[in-house]
Amino acid sequence: MQKAVTENQKESSIKVSSKETKLRNPGRVREHLANERTYLSWMRSAISLIGFGLITVRLQLFQSPVYGSEMTWKLGLILSFVGLITVLLSTFHFFAVRHDIDADFYQPGGRWVILSSLAVIFLGTGVVYYVFTASF
Repeated sequence: MQKAVTENQKESSIKVSSKETKLRNPGRVREHLANERTYLSWMRSAISLIGFGLITVRLQLFQSPVYGSEMTWKLGLILSFVGLITVLLSTFHFFAVRHDIDADFYQPGGRWVILSSLAVIFLGTGVVYYVFTASF
């Protein structure tokens, strides 16, 4: 009977100690919190893109109906669409990084940084071109 009690105590101590070590690993907690901060930053960027797209569409009210109204609508739609794609991609990226952190296999990648930078450069160029060529 003492063996059974001793084995049960060992099993419970193993369960507690593995849980405690998992909670006591500050590096893992910091990595998950950094991942969450990055995700929230991408969400703010996506909301900004969607909002900027809506504002761009609203610029139609300040110009003549003949010039540029179709271009304004398309540019606003593209900005809003890129914002929605950003939400989708950042959510997938968040869960992929979360899985990699848990598996101790995270390797930072550069393709999302390059892709998002090119998208912002392309859209920003379109907005700047539109603002400086539109006649108000």
